[in-house]
Amino acid sequence: MPTRSTLRADIDLRAPGKASGFVRIPHSVQRSAYGWIPVPITCIQNGEGPSVLMMAGNHGDEWEGQIGLGNLIRSLQPTDIKGRLVILPSVNFPAAMAGLRTSPIDQGNLNRAFPGDPHGTVTAQLAYWIEHVLLPGFDYSFDFHSGGSSLIYLPSTLIYRVPDAEQMRRAMALVQAFAAPIGYVIKAPSSGGRSFTAASLRQGVLSLATEVGGGGLVTPSSLALMERGMRRLMSATGLVDLPLTSLTETTRMTEVGTTTMFTPAMTDCLSPWSRLAPRSCKANLQHAFTSTVRHGVSRCCCHSIGPASCCASVCRPCANAAIACSNWPPTSPFKIIAS
Repeated sequence: MPTRSTLRADIDLRAPGKASGFVRIPHSVQRSAYGWIPVPITCIQNGEGPSVLMMAGNHGDEWEGQIGLGNLIRSLQPTDIKGRLVILPSVNFPAAMAGLRTSPIDQGNLNRAFPGDPHGTVTAQLAYWIEHVLLPGFDYSFDFHSGGSSLIYLPSTLIYRVPDAEQMRRAMALVQAFAAPIGYVIKAPSSGGRSFTAASLRQGVLSLATEVGGGGLVTPSSLALMERGMRRLMSATGLVDLPLTSLTETTRMTEVGTTTMFTPAMTDCLSPWSRLAPRSCKANLQHAFTSTVRHGVSRCCCHSIGPASCCASVCRPCANAAIACSNWPPTSPFKIIAS
């Protein structure tokens, strides 16, 4: 039996209707002997249907998901859904309030803290409560990420490769439903089982994550894509009784291998920052401007499941990283990473 968590939600997560409150993390410190850290949570429930968990702010400086879920909380009413929807709009709340990737309280990276520890740091306790108390019983979980202050991603969705063919088919259907330009399958997660997606899979919950935008800012286009994707996932799961509308855009599927696809820069240098069109890497590489690549910072590349290769994400110039593409000869300071 798992050790009992000391965290609790101050709303009933099984009650019909709509309620918002906090998950309370006990935090006894010098300034507050009986203090607690609030993590905002909303539950909307109406009748029979799927149980869906939506989460953002896993990293506190990733804004698209947090804003999108905040808007969703304000707009949705119980009569709009069939089933149960639980939303954690800023799950790493201390990090979100500070505008940081990790918690300023314990420097914890929540997405590397699962399965957590009920007696550990604030971040470890939160991870434990999410995996062992909250997640069991859900049918779907969605973790809305972006590049934060250090990266800009081409809008992407990601799922883990699993051996069960039917589960894989359903996960791929969610990727297509969100309809980001890029979808990627991770066959060897670098998180080592410590991510929220891995926690969801351990609890038998079908899970999808996103990487949309970033750069420490929110653009109208990235927010619109995120919010559209959220509502399309609600349709795909059956939470709302609305058909999925057909889109002219298609999702380009890619696959991420092992951590050997990442290589650290051996010295400081300048490198072009690239934007890659969906189909032809060589013809559409644009050296928009240069970025500083710092010693020890990784470059990365994804490989296409389809006939051609193209990268899934691009890195922000001031993020001290560069992106490489694997299917054409180098004409720049990029290091080409073999598949």
